Formats: sequence, C-alpha cells, structure tokens
Amino acid sequence: MSLVYLVDTDWVIDHFHGVESVTRKLEELRPAGLAMSIVSLAELYEGIHYSRDPARSHEVLARFLAGVAVLPLDEGICDRFGLERGRLRQQRLTVGDFDLLIAATCLHHRLTLCSNNRRHFEIVRGLEIVSVA
Repeated sequence: MSLVYLVDTDWVIDHFHGVESVTRKLEELRPAGLAMSIVSLAELYEGIHYSRDPARSHEVLARFLAGVAVLPLDEGICDRFGLERGRLRQQRLTVGDFDLLIAATCLHHRLTLCSNNRRHFEIVRGLEIVSVA
C-alpha cells in the first residue's frame, strides 16, 4: 500500500464526532493511502479510556484503523525531530513535542499532514498540510 497522507489526531476525533467535512475528505483521500502516527494512536487511546463508553469507542477506532497504516517512531523520525526542534528553539519558537513527532513522521516518510490545527504545524519547515476548516 502506498501512503500519501498522515492523519492528525484532530481529524480522527472530528470524524468520530460526525464532522461531515472531515469525513468526506478522509473518504476522498483514503484511496491514495492513509497513515497515522503511533503518537496519535496514543492520544486517541486516552480518549477511549475516559469516554462514556470505552468498549464502543474502542470498536469505532478499530473500524477506522482498518486500512490505515500506523507508523511507529524510529531513529530517522527521532533524528528529524531533533533537527527541527533545535532549529525552532534557535528561533525562539516552540511546537508541542507530540505535534513535532507527528510532523517529523510526515517529513521522514514524505507524507502530507491532514490537520485543522494549522497553527500547531505551520512553523515546521517543509511540512505540507491539508485542512478542511
């Protein structure tokens, strides 16, 4: 399976909450190949554990993950993270570590990020972002 897009946590949550514009865009992009960072999966599991119906939430996530590649962290992603984090610090700019790991995953795998949190990611050099908001 070829991969083109990495879905950020916010899009998955919006999809689960029935945000039509996100769901439509995910359906449009799915044939090109969707991935998710293991970091996003960790964030989603927090939501599952503290939802009103953890069993149902887990089922919804499992259905969503069918056909979505979950990308682990590896040395190349960590290298990209360190390079970008240092560059941003030199400019006195910051991005949350989880968001920067997600961005580094995109850059390492040459993927386009699907996120409506543009302000979290716009300062990451070379990162392509698709938004629907």
